[in-house]
Amino acid sequence: MDPRIREHAATIVDHAVDLQAGDRVVIQLPPEAEDLAVALYEQCGDIGAIPVWLTHSDRASRAYLRAAGEEYETPDHQLAFYEETDAFIIARGGANVTETSDVPPANNAAFKRAYKPVQEERLSKRWCLTQYPTSGHAQLAGMSTEAYQDFVWDAVGLDWDAQREFQAQMADRLEDANEVRIVAGDETDLTLSVAGNHALNDYGEKNLPGGEVFTAPVVDSVDGEIHFDMPLYRQGREIRDVRLTFEAGEVVAHSAGRNEELLTEILDTDDGANRLGELGIGMNRAIDQFTYNMLFDEKMGETVHLAVGAAYPETVGDDNEVNESAEHVDMIVDMSENARLEFDGEVVQRNGTFVFEDGFDDA
Repeated sequence: MDPRIREHAATIVDHAVDLQAGDRVVIQLPPEAEDLAVALYEQCGDIGAIPVWLTHSDRASRAYLRAAGEEYETPDHQLAFYEETDAFIIARGGANVTETSDVPPANNAAFKRAYKPVQEERLSKRWCLTQYPTSGHAQLAGMSTEAYQDFVWDAVGLDWDAQREFQAQMADRLEDANEVRIVAGDETDLTLSVAGNHALNDYGEKNLPGGEVFTAPVVDSVDGEIHFDMPLYRQGREIRDVRLTFEAGEVVAHSAGRNEELLTEILDTDDGANRLGELGIGMNRAIDQFTYNMLFDEKMGETVHLAVGAAYPETVGDDNEVNESAEHVDMIVDMSENARLEFDGEVVQRNGTFVFEDGFDDA
């Protein structure tokens, strides 16, 4: 076994979910990630935690979603299982990243609505989402398998204490801010309020790799237009050149250069899917190339991302509404050129450089 797999497992167990003796932990991995399962089971054995490995298969998911159509019931037995769980570890890494590309979007949306209580229960526990490097994801990133392995394990193996301190400089500013403005190129000028909401510093706990500062917009505060000029993969398909127009917090117009019908289905999933649930600022300088994997791409240091759909409740203040949805779809804006991020009229990032970094242009 590559020793970096055991290092990865140790980071998950010790840093991300802080497993303790007696913890009941669910480990959900694809078959391709068996080595990581072995390493995690070793860690659990050393600590005295109690693991269960659930094998996730994209092929099986595809078969079920295509056969079941648009009628689903909440899987209460799975919900009960998660209610008895203390921690949840999930790793992506299937063999074929486009396996579910021919599942009708309406089927996916219906399933997500039925599955929402299970998802909420899972997110209420200590959890970590990470990546196991496989050839399928390497191919999507345009990299050799070996190069992609290096990329993944370098990204998850940062000095997370140092990263936390670096990101705290932005988290503190965002926590104190009321209004955020995002300006990029000729097609993005968006304002939103974060007044009363909380800025969280993601340094490799729930997401591994970490590397962002994020919060929730006040639900009805979002106004303007935004062009997400970096593509994303969703349900095994690429969505490219997304443009959204917001009025009083709701998407009133949308388009996409590719797979617009999938974008439409996402926004129509439920009432919360056409409102924003997250504003995130990428700050991980170790992630320096686009890989079509949102777990990494949204952390790049010259990007801002917004998610339509559910907000993380811990980011929402007591006096503000939590946007609820079965969806949470992140989309990215490149902030490296002709772009600025403002908090209450003060520029905190210009052309990808933060105000507290060398080379910041305050002009």
